[in-house]
Amino acid sequence: MQSDTVDTSCHAAIAEAVRTEARRILSDGTVTAVIGYAASRRKGSTQPIVITSVDDADKLIFSAACVNNLAVYLTKAKKDVPRSGRIGVVVKSCDLKALVGLMGEAQLKREDLYLIGIPCTGVLGSVLQPAALLTTASIASKCCECTDRLPPGCDFVPSVQLPQQPRLEQRYTDEIARLEAMSPAERWEYWKEQFSKCIKCYACRQVCPFCFCEQCLCDRNRPQMVEQTPRPAGNTAWHLVRAMHLAGRCAGCAECERVCPMDIPLNLLNRKMARELKELFNSEAGFEVRDKGPLNSYQDDDDQSFIR
Repeated sequence: MQSDTVDTSCHAAIAEAVRTEARRILSDGTVTAVIGYAASRRKGSTQPIVITSVDDADKLIFSAACVNNLAVYLTKAKKDVPRSGRIGVVVKSCDLKALVGLMGEAQLKREDLYLIGIPCTGVLGSVLQPAALLTTASIASKCCECTDRLPPGCDFVPSVQLPQQPRLEQRYTDEIARLEAMSPAERWEYWKEQFSKCIKCYACRQVCPFCFCEQCLCDRNRPQMVEQTPRPAGNTAWHLVRAMHLAGRCAGCAECERVCPMDIPLNLLNRKMARELKELFNSEAGFEVRDKGPLNSYQDDDDQSFIR
């Protein structure tokens, strides 16, 4: 398929609007800190940044290399994030879904956040070459199926005209269809092969906003629930436990898949689980705060066909 350029000409205006808003909310005391993106050392690369001073607002940027889901910095004990006061955070739509999910799980309060929404044209699928042009080939797979380019309900969204996007192939949809066409035995072999590559680095866990437990069940050795060494049985158990743990909760930010050094298609598994939850319970991660998810609530008319 021919690769077309994705128009990112609005990024400069977005970055300037974010800087201006950060200066305003820091100077008038609306927030005590802003979590956003800053330039990193390599040309074109970015990194998360926490600023607490108006003087640092000029460090904030936005580009196609701003891939990180910053929601993860609000759930874990990051020493640079102030423990008190309202926090400003830059969010793309997929990041906002994670924040909404965390609010539903009583991990965050909306009144403690100031949401700076990003009108999104998509981000790079890989930042190994962060200065690469954003094209229909280099764009992240999650962006190919995104229908929420403007995050709703934010306190501030830069007023820019989003350019028309070229036609994007729906990679996850196509891959799920290919897997569903397989026999159960063939699918099992496919996932066994994928999980066999795992080196148990736990990068997928560390980058996931929904892995906020102070001690992961899989790190316990008394009793040991999941084998911790990178061997086939333990690898499979780890990834199946994670997939079930995230079912109905995963926001689809695909950070787990992005950071996996072994290129295991983890978000493909999460997408498949999300589709199952949608079909079985008409439930999916979105922008509405919910107290309970489909797997921790009960209705009389729930599908019980899986019980034999």
